[in-house]
Amino acid sequence: MNTFLNVLGIAVLFVLVLLPTLAGLARERRIDRALREAERARGDAPPETTGAAQPVTVARRPYLRSWARI
Repeated sequence: MNTFLNVLGIAVLFVLVLLPTLAGLARERRIDRALREAERARGDAPPETTGAAQPVTVARRPYLRSWARI
């Protein structure tokens, strides 16, 4: 009976150590699957760059000397 309890205790400790790792792996797979689906959906959509706003270019003002340097 003692041997069985020792083996059972070791098995429980082993599961407790591996449980966070297995939960993390399951979470990673779920995130990867969601990213793959998002990438597929993004690839099927038409590009939206045709109606995008053009960047605004600003003219630089000439440097004016400070009153302290005169």
